[in-house]
Amino acid sequence: MKRVPLILTVAVLGAALSACGKQPAEPAAPVVIAPAPAAPMAGMNMSGAMMAGGTGTVVAIDKAAGTITLDHGPIDAVKWPAMTMAFKAVPTTLLDTVKVGDAVSFELRMAGSSGEITAIRAQ
Repeated sequence: MKRVPLILTVAVLGAALSACGKQPAEPAAPVVIAPAPAAPMAGMNMSGAMMAGGTGTVVAIDKAAGTITLDHGPIDAVKWPAMTMAFKAVPTTLLDTVKVGDAVSFELRMAGSSGEITAIRAQ
């Protein structure tokens, strides 16, 4: 099979289009994809489903929403710094095992950018 140089192919196509009374389309402008602005939690690993553990203090429990808010230390497995945040509890019966003010150790199941408490116990 013979290879036809690209410039020749473009010239032939351009001539064919102009013979039909149409002008060849102008090349599309290049698309520039800019990086997303740095998010407050940039650099934290939030990909894939994995397990991680940590320690902290119970700040709030919302049984209606099925969440527990923890002031936790760094969680190295997911590269999270120490912070206070709310987590879903799965199962929600875990919320009955601790109370506000308890120092706790906990296990998280990570999925995307969120974590779910799968185990928690007062220390």
